[in-house]
Amino acid sequence: MASAVTGDARRPASPVGTTRKSVTGTRKAMAVAFLLPALVLLGALVVYPIGYSLYRSFFDKSGHGFAGLDNYVTIFTDSSILKAVENNAIWVIVAPVVATALGLIFAVLTERVRWATAFKLVVFMPMAISMLAAGIIFRLVYEQDPARGVANAVWVGVHDTFAESAGYPGAHPLPVHPLKAGGGGSFVTKEPVRAGSTVRLPLVGVAPGTMPSAAKPARAATPEAGKVTGTAWLDFTLGGGGKPNVIDPEERGLKGLTVQAVKGGKVVASAKAAADGTFTLPKAADGAVLSLPAANFREPYNGVEWLGPHLVTPAIIGSYLWMWAGFAMVLIAAGLAGIERELLEAARVDGANEWQVFRRVTVPLLAPVLGVVLVTLMINVLKIFDLVYIIAPGSSQDDANVLALQLYRSSFGTDADLGVGSAIAILLLLLVIPVMLVNIRRMRKENRR
Repeated sequence: MASAVTGDARRPASPVGTTRKSVTGTRKAMAVAFLLPALVLLGALVVYPIGYSLYRSFFDKSGHGFAGLDNYVTIFTDSSILKAVENNAIWVIVAPVVATALGLIFAVLTERVRWATAFKLVVFMPMAISMLAAGIIFRLVYEQDPARGVANAVWVGVHDTFAESAGYPGAHPLPVHPLKAGGGGSFVTKEPVRAGSTVRLPLVGVAPGTMPSAAKPARAATPEAGKVTGTAWLDFTLGGGGKPNVIDPEERGLKGLTVQAVKGGKVVASAKAAADGTFTLPKAADGAVLSLPAANFREPYNGVEWLGPHLVTPAIIGSYLWMWAGFAMVLIAAGLAGIERELLEAARVDGANEWQVFRRVTVPLLAPVLGVVLVTLMINVLKIFDLVYIIAPGSSQDDANVLALQLYRSSFGTDADLGVGSAIAILLLLLVIPVMLVNIRRMRKENRR
């Protein structure tokens, strides 16, 4: 058998009378065989639903009458759907940018702390929780009652540190008491007071259970020369038996009650009642009328209405950041680990401070990773549903509405209209496509490097 030399002397020639099988053809057949099941599933689970949604969006509510573009017109004329579009725009602009920024900050800072792994674990841990569970958690966090909601408990604590609440809403004097209404919710003494005398300011209308825990049994004030002293107390004995205008043993002082001395319409002196209700005013109060300002009787500060119509969307975005900042941190930290440290050291040697190194070297080198995180989160927030549906109460759900939630409400609500629901689905698809194209273009550019 002879061997033919065709460009490579070491490769033997094909035997005479035999035909070689095409390797390329074999690979194509094998590729089709392996891809066919996946293509069938892709068509059944992705292509067909998209095609049917597009078809259904041109029909009316019943699905029998051709509606043309009416369903798409409804999207841009219905107030609830327009609110959903507006909120989606807020989500797309705010949530991915803030989550990426937080991830970048966490990733950079964890390189400078001893317990970096533990910190990353804590920040990333919310990713292990489902959206449904996170929604339930934050529904409790944003509860209006400070005794139940963590956010308001913290907020009220901070507020009361700088502006303590009086805590006596509904308190008022009886006709037999030496006080009368002073206008605007305040109460004033019926007669002017004199230095060296004592004044009694009894009030009722405060439930004993709501009294400050630090309040002590009321004590009659001791007269002081040149000063006005007195006692402000709750003139009510639990179980009955007490006498009006008399400080009975079981009655407690109105701790923190503000007492003002007013002359000629001006406040000349002011004092706060101690735990036993006693207070002391300087000589300037001589001849003045004592006033209990309306601020004493306002409702105690109850925090912020996080889930009200004005703050519900920022509050839900906050819960989203709690979950996804860890995701951004892990990806950015991986990119940060791949940066050559020589570049950072060279910038420091050239005189750059840490902020300049971060802004001029670290961030530009991390630009591809930041782009991946940003685009991924943008696609994610376009279909946000679970958090909004769970966290927003019924009274604020219209104000927190997003397209994915409106799609659910239009398709499966009490007044379902599958035509409008299908049109919203197509709108969501059209909004996602540009982001996907940007991501594909970026990936191709990375592959060519």
